[in-house]
Amino acid sequence: MHDTLLLFGATGDLAARMLFPSLAHLVRDRLLPESFRVVAVGRQTHDADSFREWLGERVQALSGEVPTSREWRELFERIEYVAADLADPASIPAALGHLREQRCVSYLATPPALFVPITEGLKAAGLLDPPSRLVLEKPLGRDLASAREINAAIRTCASEEQVFRIDHYLGKAAVQNLVALRFGNALFEAVWSRRWIESVDILIAETTGVDGRDGYYAKSGALRDMVQNHILQLLCLIAMDPPNSLDADAVRDEKLKVLRALRPMRAADAACDVVRGRYTDGVVDGRAVSGYTPPEGTDPETFVAVRAWIDNWRWAGVPFRLVTGKRLPQRMTQVVVTFKPVSHWLFENPTRDRATPNRLVLRLQPEESVELGIMNSLAGPEWGGLELKALPLDLTVHRDTPRRIAYERLLLDALIGNPALFVRSDEVEAAWVFADSVIAAWEQGDSPVRPYPAGSWGPAEAADFLPDPLTDPRREARNGARSPA
Repeated sequence: MHDTLLLFGATGDLAARMLFPSLAHLVRDRLLPESFRVVAVGRQTHDADSFREWLGERVQALSGEVPTSREWRELFERIEYVAADLADPASIPAALGHLREQRCVSYLATPPALFVPITEGLKAAGLLDPPSRLVLEKPLGRDLASAREINAAIRTCASEEQVFRIDHYLGKAAVQNLVALRFGNALFEAVWSRRWIESVDILIAETTGVDGRDGYYAKSGALRDMVQNHILQLLCLIAMDPPNSLDADAVRDEKLKVLRALRPMRAADAACDVVRGRYTDGVVDGRAVSGYTPPEGTDPETFVAVRAWIDNWRWAGVPFRLVTGKRLPQRMTQVVVTFKPVSHWLFENPTRDRATPNRLVLRLQPEESVELGIMNSLAGPEWGGLELKALPLDLTVHRDTPRRIAYERLLLDALIGNPALFVRSDEVEAAWVFADSVIAAWEQGDSPVRPYPAGSWGPAEAADFLPDPLTDPRREARNGARSPA
């Protein structure tokens, strides 16, 4: 295990909200070597003591943790601070060159515009010589062209085996359980195809707003921020063919096939297959919140719904509805797999057109759960016919102890050198190919940004994209949606 973490962007929100708390938890559980230390790198001027004091206040404000426990005191003792101009590659050898002989993992928790200058500076300082590693936060670029430019520049400084691109959703235990559920159970794998599945819904709903990320969000929007990475990674785990092993590249090869099979969006389809929205004033969790007004000259969406199609033998004709939004009523991440109805309906109540199809519902946050909705008989001996009702079969494994947060697992894997839960460069680029096609389609077609009140489930036009286990999933037929060739 490498024992030196160079944390660039150490004064940013991500570091205080997620990375330092994750490191404190790893220290608490004795999962880091005694020699482990953190070199925090940022633009601000601090000495070690003033940075630790500032960090303690920031951590408490952002993560809610009170950093006074034993593990926090121990972590603070292992932190040193270095100031550097992260946009100037020449500043890094001067500031960090003395660490050349250490086994370092450099974590870039910075905007993507700084990835290349920091990486070039690390290369010049000798801090990317094997076995050193480089961790990149998402997003990697803002389109295919910029992602390719970043990947090409990084390849001149480090090999692909040294680069760990984080999508923190892959570190969630519930997301990893998708693989176990699919490939560890003949019950599901036998019916995991277009023959038996009618639709797949992936929803990531947030109650938070743009909240201080105005500049970033004005350039990004919900599609670039959430769909291109988190949602498409979930889609890959749901839709990929079985890998021949759980080796990192075997899994990533199968995910890449799914991304390359995604049908590019066409302008003619944007009107029915894309809905964009932006929240206005409303009420969330009983609290009045203001709407989002983007900077003049920009038109970003805070809500996006996309109907995607995977053109391969397994999934041809099955709609994948991908939805994410800010200022929605509930914080929720869930996947709903809706199965096709039985071929011949025998029962009197309910009638065939009112029968609830089987659904597999995987909730990933805020609480993990797995439910399989099945039809079960309620008939008593006094009834002449069978009456069926949809009932949930709870497959959740309840635990007394909380799961590790995603960043704990991913930080540990980066230090150990396990790439299985990180994203390869060709995956990133294939995801941007699809995302760019959606953006181009709505720019050429009819996809205005529609208002929706904060605290609602998005624009009214998005109702048919939202997974709801209480509604008839065959809404596609009622609303004229199709899988055009």
